[in-house]
Amino acid sequence: RFHYQSIMSSAEIFSDTFVVHAINPEKKTFDRIDRLAARAETFEMELLIDINSELWPVSANEKISFALASTLSLNGDPDDGTYQQYEKGASLLDRYEYAMHGKVYNFNHKEGEHIEIDVSFGGLLMRLSGDQRHLMGIELDQNIYCLMAKV
Repeated sequence: RFHYQSIMSSAEIFSDTFVVHAINPEKKTFDRIDRLAARAETFEMELLIDINSELWPVSANEKISFALASTLSLNGDPDDGTYQQYEKGASLLDRYEYAMHGKVYNFNHKEGEHIEIDVSFGGLLMRLSGDQRHLMGIELDQNIYCLMAKV
């Protein structure tokens, strides 16, 4: 069984453990795709994210470790967003079970310090919302990795 390491890499922009409280909360369903609704345990953040449920099935009430990263390099070295399977050495992928690469396409400032960040991973969507101070390393049009594992 996978063991999550709670130490944040220098490449990680945001990291927390989320509890999935609903699957497909809007009652829309697509083949092999589930939308997870989850709440962070440490920071008061809400997550809505589409996943390929055929590759990585998740159930309600499961805990997932979740991270957003600018690169897969453990030391934070930038990459071009292309996964190179032949590369030697450890990467952030070694710590997670499911990964996606996408682009931040929207920032929505809400009341006070509340913000929503939208990311598209080739059509699979993510919205992370909460206090903007926890998401200060994220920029509009930024390429970003989403990394997840069951805890």
